[in-house]
Amino acid sequence: MLAIFLKEFTGFFSSAIGFIVAGLFLLATGILVWVLPGSFNIFDQGYANLTPLFEVLPWIFCVFIPAICMRSFAEEKKQGTLELLLTKPISIDQLIAGKFLGSLSLSMITLLPTLFYIISISALSARGVQIDYGVIFSSYVGVLLLMCCFTSIGIFASCLTDNTLIALVIGIFLSVLSYFGSVGLNSIPLLDSQLYTLEYFSLSYHFQSISRGILDSRNLIYFISISFFFLVLTHLQLKSNLK
Repeated sequence: MLAIFLKEFTGFFSSAIGFIVAGLFLLATGILVWVLPGSFNIFDQGYANLTPLFEVLPWIFCVFIPAICMRSFAEEKKQGTLELLLTKPISIDQLIAGKFLGSLSLSMITLLPTLFYIISISALSARGVQIDYGVIFSSYVGVLLLMCCFTSIGIFASCLTDNTLIALVIGIFLSVLSYFGSVGLNSIPLLDSQLYTLEYFSLSYHFQSISRGILDSRNLIYFISISFFFLVLTHLQLKSNLK
């Protein structure tokens, strides 16, 4: 598993694509949060916090993380090395775990520069204003859990095809559907019900709950369950390829 992890981790930055994807992520985040006027701009909020950052990150993740994961299995299938990997003394679960952890680590590394935003809002805040670092910490926990879900979705999308572009499109579609789909259905008057609410089944509902500083075990279980669900689907898909 360690060899798969290192291969996935180093392979991303072995070409210009890895640096381009990481650079576009940081550029898009910086422009939306600090430059462009609008609901995601920190200066337009009128108070020093990172709420706009955590509102914009899910939108960017829906494209950014599938872009990282699109080569995981699709490239192996295209080059004909997937069958070779599966004949090695390594289980399917170890292969999936190595790919998953490698892609997740890459996403986490590109997220690290956003920690400097905490220093920025501290410098911009008025004297005597206390910044709620607890909410910021909780929000970053939510971001990491959300990254796990999108990574498992991207890994699953990649194992469905040998075309990286198709894997990217499927990954984006499933990520958007998982995050916003239930919320959109819940907004339909016919389906809007306090008893049978669909909003609870969306990643958006649970991420926003954690972003408010509420580290509820139900939210943690939900994120873990979604990640595990798509990893199981990946296992079943790869197992069917051996038949």
